[in-house]
Amino acid sequence: MTGCAGFIGGRLVERLLYDGTTVVGVDCFTDYYAKETKKANLRRFREHPGFEFRRLDLSRDELDGLLAGIDVVYHLAAQPGVRASFGAAFKNYLRHNIEATQRLLQAAVDQPIEAFVYASSSAVYGNDAVHPTPEDAARRPHSPYGMTKVAVEELAGVYLRNHGVPVVGLRYFTVYGPSQRPDMAFARFIAQLLAGHQLTVFGDGDQMRDFTYVDDTVRATIAAADRGRPGAVYNVGGGQPVELREAYELIGEIMDRPVEVMTLPPAPGDVEWTGADGALAREQLGFTPQIGLEEGLRAQVKAVLRELPKARRRARRWYLELGSDR
Repeated sequence: MTGCAGFIGGRLVERLLYDGTTVVGVDCFTDYYAKETKKANLRRFREHPGFEFRRLDLSRDELDGLLAGIDVVYHLAAQPGVRASFGAAFKNYLRHNIEATQRLLQAAVDQPIEAFVYASSSAVYGNDAVHPTPEDAARRPHSPYGMTKVAVEELAGVYLRNHGVPVVGLRYFTVYGPSQRPDMAFARFIAQLLAGHQLTVFGDGDQMRDFTYVDDTVRATIAAADRGRPGAVYNVGGGQPVELREAYELIGEIMDRPVEVMTLPPAPGDVEWTGADGALAREQLGFTPQIGLEEGLRAQVKAVLRELPKARRRARRWYLELGSDR
């Protein structure tokens, strides 16, 4: 499991351990967001007897022997973020998305792996004109991040055709839920409402998004390892696209907080519509989303409120440690 300390990766590790699976987790704690957040994710299962952690940079460190004895690879490690992928930071996307994936695929050559499941993204579609969007729609990414995910899919195909690596791709659609990355919209909105601030919204709020609850995403990912067809790529979406405005107003209702919005210009790379045609995942993986938006948002808000005292203590400790290093 690569990216084991991340948002989706951490939740997937917990599910696998609960099911009795032995997991070797890999992460390198990139600085896209606070390392303390990732370390907090890792602490949830770090001491589990079925878990082994290896701190590795897939793009730089030696990978010989990493996959020895491994039955299934879940490759979720990546440099995320559409807006941040423009400009000088693009080198990080080349390194952590493309180079890291190629090196891991190379490490899988001649290994008796049953499935190599990797994370792609709905960002490969860009502003597609077909809604909902099927997997055979043209890939026209609207951001450098989306372009690197297209490259990841193509690399996977190369290693399947040349070496028989049993790759299965998953195009995730806007995943949310407990422990969501702090840069993502719902996490930002919840934090802003807790602080009594305005919500900062890029665009007019009319953009449509297919939000996918993290536990649904985890179920689809495990199903891909069990039943996915090598070479296939599957949409993993929540199944009911809604306007962004509807989502943040729902968060305000759940938190019983007034919602005031500061509208910002649309950000580079943002698209007007995402919506998954989930027929292929339903037919071949047996996956249908089970958690609706309101239920999922209530779970995310509840988790934030439950963890708030711990988060404040971690923040104070982090600042103290920062001061001691100066």
